[in-house]
Amino acid sequence: MTAAILLVSFVAFISFSGLAVDETGETKIVVMNPRGIQPEIRKIPMAERQSTLDGKTVYIVDVKYPNTKPFVEELQASLQDRYPKTTWVIREKYGSYFEDDPALWQEAREKADGGTIVLIGH
Repeated sequence: MTAAILLVSFVAFISFSGLAVDETGETKIVVMNPRGIQPEIRKIPMAERQSTLDGKTVYIVDVKYPNTKPFVEELQASLQDRYPKTTWVIREKYGSYFEDDPALWQEAREKADGGTIVLIGH
């Protein structure tokens, strides 16, 4: 069964692609990008650096990538030791990594006057 699926996949790959000969005479397989033409990437500049974090609140947002909770807690403890005059708040994002959490982002805009650290994991 698996061999049949691989054979069908290969035949489909060759059928939807093409063969081309380059300037050296070598035959190459030409394939099309299945995503088509992508829109231009919108660049968003980083926020201005704070002159000090003293007396400020910084949110640490865990997007709940697997096994990041111990790292988030250790990061908060380390930052608290290094910047004792700063309030460090851990928040977990709603839903999975791919879902938006507008309520959390609004809360961070209102309360995190020192900025927000969003941990993605890996």
